[in-house]
Amino acid sequence: MEGVAEQARASKASLYRRWTSRATLVMDAVYHLLPDPSDIPDTGELRGDLLVLLRQSVRSLSGPAGALRGLPVEALPRPEHHVEIRIRSQGTGRRMMAEVARRAVARGEIPAEAMADVRLDVGQALLRNHFLFRVVPVPDSLVVEIADTVLVPLFHTVPHEAQG
Repeated sequence: MEGVAEQARASKASLYRRWTSRATLVMDAVYHLLPDPSDIPDTGELRGDLLVLLRQSVRSLSGPAGALRGLPVEALPRPEHHVEIRIRSQGTGRRMMAEVARRAVARGEIPAEAMADVRLDVGQALLRNHFLFRVVPVPDSLVVEIADTVLVPLFHTVPHEAQG
């Protein structure tokens, strides 16, 4: 907070009036920098769109969003921060994946029933897991593997409840 206050030429007290913790400040800063879901380029095919989205996510995690790595440590000893983090979590990754899936449905590539929230979370969750628990950068080979062996097959299947 001290460094941010210095850069902003503001007092730490003024920062704490707006952000109750470092975690909330970091989250707001990162979400401000993330692209709008509608800005994801349309490659004309599900696989291409998935690769663009996942690579964009990796770039974000390798850049300013890398500050999110410290959030679990910040929140663990303070249960009230869990609630704050959950409230501030904007679901941008899910909205971006929903846009990619919506385009694929419109093109007739996947069934509309494949757009279940849990499916929309899978790709980003795998990237976040790698980012949080393996300090090395996310390799592009992992991005391709997530797209080809997890997401494309997942979106092409119809959920059990939709099969009737």
